[in-house]
Amino acid sequence: MTEPNKYISTKEAIKKLENYCAYQDRCHNEVITKLYNLNIPSNEHDEIIVYLIENKFLNEERFARNFARGKHRISAWGKNRIISELKLRKISSTLIKLALKEITDDLYYETFERISNLKWESLKDTDIEKKKAKLHAYLYRKGYESDIIYDKIKELSK
Repeated sequence: MTEPNKYISTKEAIKKLENYCAYQDRCHNEVITKLYNLNIPSNEHDEIIVYLIENKFLNEERFARNFARGKHRISAWGKNRIISELKLRKISSTLIKLALKEITDDLYYETFERISNLKWESLKDTDIEKKKAKLHAYLYRKGYESDIIYDKIKELSK
């Protein structure tokens, strides 16, 4: 970690950021935060970011697509959660739309069915209303749309 007010050279900063971006895809916002954490003077930020983009270390579209695909496949997030997390990272709405195309409807509903059924079976409540409320809260937090949640709860509570 660098000492406060101690600047590292642009060359050193670029090397650190190449490694940072090579480790996993990053969005511009994460790189800017890293630049501040490394105490890089603001007037050098643009130059470094341009270098990272030109050398394919930084690509916002690639980041958004990988983020959406990964969060759905690994964490079973729904579209609403993915959208809000990408917005939090200051990703443009155009790129968010592109990112969501990474998740096919078949895969989306297959994942939704799987996690809904697993969660329903794991809930041990005897009160059916509590069980339905817990399932709704779980799926809503995951980022699934209310209409498909209500349909699934209706189906499962029969």
